[in-house]
Amino acid sequence: MAGTKTGDFIELITPFLRGKMRALELAHGMNSAEWRAIALQYVKNPLEAAISPQERRRHYESEVGLQFQGKPLVGVERLYRRTVLLEPTTVCAAHCRWCLRGQYPVKTLREEEIVNAARYFGEAAECAEVDEVLITGGDPLMAPKLLRIGFQALKEHAPNIRTIRIGSRVPFQDPDRINDALLSVLGSLPDHRIEIGVNVNHPIEFWPESIAAIRRLKAAGATLYNQHPLLKGVNDDLATLAALYALLREHGIEAHYLFHAIPMQGMRHHRTSVKKGAELLMRLSASGEFSGRAKPHYALMTDIGKIVLYEGTILARRASDNALLLRSGYRLEDRKRWNPSWRVPASVDVDEDGFMCVWYQDGEDEAWSELGLWGNLRLASNDLGPPASSIAG
Repeated sequence: MAGTKTGDFIELITPFLRGKMRALELAHGMNSAEWRAIALQYVKNPLEAAISPQERRRHYESEVGLQFQGKPLVGVERLYRRTVLLEPTTVCAAHCRWCLRGQYPVKTLREEEIVNAARYFGEAAECAEVDEVLITGGDPLMAPKLLRIGFQALKEHAPNIRTIRIGSRVPFQDPDRINDALLSVLGSLPDHRIEIGVNVNHPIEFWPESIAAIRRLKAAGATLYNQHPLLKGVNDDLATLAALYALLREHGIEAHYLFHAIPMQGMRHHRTSVKKGAELLMRLSASGEFSGRAKPHYALMTDIGKIVLYEGTILARRASDNALLLRSGYRLEDRKRWNPSWRVPASVDVDEDGFMCVWYQDGEDEAWSELGLWGNLRLASNDLGPPASSIAG
């Protein structure tokens, strides 16, 4: 699961991905760029134990910590005016080592909790402006039964919701799961806009099986988009990103966010500097490598939500912990109206106009060869780890 009970985020790799990694090793060799593009994403690394004092097990807090109709809201988060987030399960097909929720508590919602959330979205006064739900986790496509419950609850109790977004890596981790049973769920709300964020990081991940899964999702009426992190040694170069965005466009997947990798516990070796990401995006935007229709927004996921990096966004740098002060467009009074239980993080300053500015820890740009532990990175064993969950499938 994308979560932990013990503090140890176990290595979990699907048979599909292991087969692809073995094929890449045979074709290109262990530690080749092709093999590393996948191994760095999924193989547990000794560097994950190198934790700095600034790193945390949880990156941001956005739960709606309220009761609705006498029951606590569970798996509901909100940072934005028109969008709410629902996490029905933390089950994933594989464990991305850079996972935002890798250190979050393991949980799966009961049917009554999902229904209570849908009622909240449709009836609570603070949800009057909400018209979009992001269903994430975990991976919702791992649990089609829960997804169907969520779809029907939204249809029945939240008529204000017109767009349902789903975050998933299943098409690139276990594409056989994009089957008729799952597609029937996705097609069960023809009057809603269904969008799926597929979270692909590298052009090599466009396996033939994944392309077929993408086509099935599109044929079912889903709009596909991509948001993904900038990962050291995986996609932090112009040629890789240009190839990735060209493939996204070729297969009808909209480019959305390129995220700077977040300052989570054990993540330092994945993180470039913010500056490097900005320079890469500038080169993408000005290189003429491919159509401007395929270019993403460069965003930082901060303690208060996403901040797209524009000129003037960075206000200051704090040398003591390599942190950047970022200007946001979020007003504190609006956030409290949308999520009354939200608490202002210690990293936030509020300016004279009521906008929140937030401190964000920067990354560094050492090359993998300089980190010294790459030679220790191997597939842990032929053991695929415990089953994701009995509800998956």
